Formats: sequence, C-alpha cells, structure tokens
Amino acid sequence: MPPKRSNLTTMYRAGQLRGEMMPVERRLWANLRNHQIDGIGFRRQHAIGIFIVDFCAPRQKLVIELDGGQHLEQQEYDLQRTAFLESQGYRVLRFWNNDVMQDVRGVITAIQIALRDTSNR
Repeated sequence: MPPKRSNLTTMYRAGQLRGEMMPVERRLWANLRNHQIDGIGFRRQHAIGIFIVDFCAPRQKLVIELDGGQHLEQQEYDLQRTAFLESQGYRVLRFWNNDVMQDVRGVITAIQIALRDTSNR
C-alpha cells in the first residue's frame, strides 16, 4: 500500500475548506473543474503533507496557489511551503487574486502552458 499523502487532520481541514470557497477560488474553479483544461483533472483544497493547496492536478504534479495581500507578509512561509511541495515532485504556480478576477483567461493560458511544460519533462 502506498504511503498516505497527508494526515487525517489535514485532510479533514481540506474538506472543510472545500465548503468555504472564496469568490476568487470559485472563479478559477469554474474554469478548472470537470476536466475543462486539456482533459486534466484538478482537485480543490487538496492536502499534501501538512499543507493544503488551493488547486492540484495530481497526475501532472501541478499545484496552483492563489495569493491575496496577506502573502506579502508571509513570503518566507510561502517559500518554505513551495520548497516542500517541490521536494515532493510538484511544480507550483502562483497567481495573485486580482489576476484571476481581472484576467482569468490569461491565468488559464498560463496554466495550459505549464501543463504542456510538465508533460514534456
């Protein structure tokens, strides 16, 4: 049996967060769900280790994080989090919330490019 990707507490919290989506998360999720981007399956509020990522394409090992203004004060934490995810084989894309709200098509294009890059590895 493969090792679990996270612990029960983190997975439980991820489930709670799925019920509390922010408007920016809803906007991006409307474009990611149901394999809309190149037939790729995404999950939202996905637990990996002790962290919960905003969106993840597990088979492609791609994580998408949405950052609001609070991330300006937690840059060191975000760097550590990204380093852990990368050590687990994930590629991490970060987008500012206002980019998603003002130019969701541009964000989707960036995700598509990253997926193509990931599949060429």
